[in-house]
Amino acid sequence: MSQHLTVHLSEADRSHLDNLIRKGICSARVQTRARILLLSDRSQGDKRPQKQVAEATLTSTLTVCRVCRRYTLQGLETALSEKPRPGKAPKITGDIEAHLVLLACSNPPEGQARWTFKLLADKLVALELVDSISEVAVYKRLKKRAQTVEGSVLVHR
Repeated sequence: MSQHLTVHLSEADRSHLDNLIRKGICSARVQTRARILLLSDRSQGDKRPQKQVAEATLTSTLTVCRVCRRYTLQGLETALSEKPRPGKAPKITGDIEAHLVLLACSNPPEGQARWTFKLLADKLVALELVDSISEVAVYKRLKKRAQTVEGSVLVHR
């Protein structure tokens, strides 16, 4: 179940962690992890329990345990950095966005007075640039890029 791994920092690691905290050029999360490792270090003779380290760094004992475990098993850089967070890749990439802006700036389809977000989304699917996309995603991307379309106004219908 729970392994209690002790942290024994090398002189180089301790010096690096001290510099991170003193200079303050890294994020607060990295500084907190550095403080956890420094307070958990047993090579100096200090034997602080994880609960005391957690209280001193204003974190949970689970966070202290995880940081110490990552340091012991994977090294300093892994213990200081965050794991990549999962997330869905965006449907509209740079190439698709370029096509979207080009479409929005072009003349609307025959029988239409202007491009709507629904028409743009349908056209992206028809061109097989994406498998499916909502008109809201098209709206958000155009709004994000603040693209102005000359001579027409995009309408959400």
